[in-house]
Amino acid sequence: MTADPVPLRSTHRWWKEAVVYQIYPTSFQDSNGDGIGDIPGIISRLDYLKSLGVDVLWLSPVYKSPLKDMGYDISDYLAIDPRYGTMEDIEKLISGCHQRGMKLLMDLVVNHTSEEHAWFMESRKDKINDKRDWYIWRNPKIGPNGERIPPNNWRAVFGGSAWDLDETTQQYYLHCFLPSQPDLNHENHLVRSAVHRVMDFWLKKGVDGFRQDVINLISKAPGLPDAPITFPDQFLQPAYPLFSNGPRLHEFLKEMRTAVLSRYDTMTVGEMPWCTDKEEVLRCVGEDRGELDMIFQFDIIEMDFGPAGRFTDASEPWTLKTLRDIIEGWQSFMIQNSGWNSIAIESHDQPRSVTRFFPEDLYPGNEDRERRAKMMATLCAAQSGTLFMFQGQEIGMQNIPTSWDIDDYKDIETKNAYQLAKEKGHLEQFWNAARLKARDNGRTPVQWDGTENAGFTKGSPWMRVNDDYKEWNVEEQVKKEGSVWSFWKNVLEVRKKYRGVLVYGGFEMLDKKSEDVLAWRREGEGKQALVVMNWKEGPVTWKVPEKAQGVVKEENVRLKNYGEVKIGEGEIMLSKWEAVLFVDE
Repeated sequence: MTADPVPLRSTHRWWKEAVVYQIYPTSFQDSNGDGIGDIPGIISRLDYLKSLGVDVLWLSPVYKSPLKDMGYDISDYLAIDPRYGTMEDIEKLISGCHQRGMKLLMDLVVNHTSEEHAWFMESRKDKINDKRDWYIWRNPKIGPNGERIPPNNWRAVFGGSAWDLDETTQQYYLHCFLPSQPDLNHENHLVRSAVHRVMDFWLKKGVDGFRQDVINLISKAPGLPDAPITFPDQFLQPAYPLFSNGPRLHEFLKEMRTAVLSRYDTMTVGEMPWCTDKEEVLRCVGEDRGELDMIFQFDIIEMDFGPAGRFTDASEPWTLKTLRDIIEGWQSFMIQNSGWNSIAIESHDQPRSVTRFFPEDLYPGNEDRERRAKMMATLCAAQSGTLFMFQGQEIGMQNIPTSWDIDDYKDIETKNAYQLAKEKGHLEQFWNAARLKARDNGRTPVQWDGTENAGFTKGSPWMRVNDDYKEWNVEEQVKKEGSVWSFWKNVLEVRKKYRGVLVYGGFEMLDKKSEDVLAWRREGEGKQALVVMNWKEGPVTWKVPEKAQGVVKEENVRLKNYGEVKIGEGEIMLSKWEAVLFVDE
């Protein structure tokens, strides 16, 4: 017997209905020919984004930075890096968004700074400096042979020890990412107050909220204990459970809300890797919690990650059941408990979805690629939550070609993983993972047209443009009926028109045993919706459950990635990678 659908239990908010478009500035649009995307380039494309149906722009960091981690290493939170533009440019961008009825989110990166930030340069001067305790310093431990070793066995996210020795003071500082990204000590109330002043500075400028980078790392395990031994032959061990989701996280998030965010009409979304416990997430995003509005869920993105991250394999390959269980779990739980989801399958940290979710055929022909892109768009549109898009997703951009070598990659995480794989003789395994999951797959320049460098720059691009740009670009797709771009434009229109059911409606997963079809039903504000997607590389006939048969009519088709929807008596005939969304009137 099928359970009743999860009921509608959600307060309406503008940020729940919004479509958020992430801009990775370095790769979006260059205006001055230096090969690096910039803020004036973004301003030049605002009308394009408005025409697509975007409500909110999320801008990855444009603050002053040495760019050792592409801007996520900030040396001045209150200044714009000259490579991206000026403070006047960002003010024009904020104004340009608001004039078009759009909003702007900035990236708030406060787990760590750059080593070139004035705070850290003061902190490392000596042990009694006023800002010494703004970062996390520890004495060395003594190894078995009397040598100095790091204070614990934590491995950094990008490889190597999470500790770096400062020769001047002979103490180690903590960096969960690069050595050039020292972690701030949020246990110090002065640090938190400084962060609040940064937030207030940008909100007064007119920014409408923040995407909060690895925000669950601002509270760590008390005492910073050694991580459990996962790899017996190594000193350094994965320590994600110890440097994230610490005991004071909720206190710090509530403090941000009370001290700053409560004074503005904002949207907040937290990046919280290694936080998959639904109850813990609800404590961050529940309507009555006063912390975050939503977080990014990583379960889908990481469903084939191994114990050491994206460049290792999971113990078992993911299946359609894996994907189904994740979607049903988050959708049902958040709706039942007055929480809120984000819906995102691409970002600057993730590969392209037309490649990512089809590992057996990374580079399909144009027709299959188009169908995949539209199916993934439908999957996003039919879920409850705030919808996030990533630049280029609207034209079905795909992963880096297999012909590219390591010199064509720019990401420090990938380069470090390559070097480690080379030393261990695991290069084949590395390339299999990199071509599917490496972060650079999502960072190639946006393909605007078929001219040199895809219209991204008149100079030499900071990163190679994907080889397929002459066929797959915005200019071609905007004027082509039935393109991925036109499909996405329709997706956003349909989602807004039927927001009562598609954004706020209840949820019921259907046919949980199918190995080929992913389908669910939504109900809300007097309407019913049904989405059906065939993940089989071949046709399949799907029997429509009785309770959903009333909506399965040709006149109720709102989205489809094939020409004609083949509806039979109580069944639908689906071609490979076919997706259909029905909504009744």
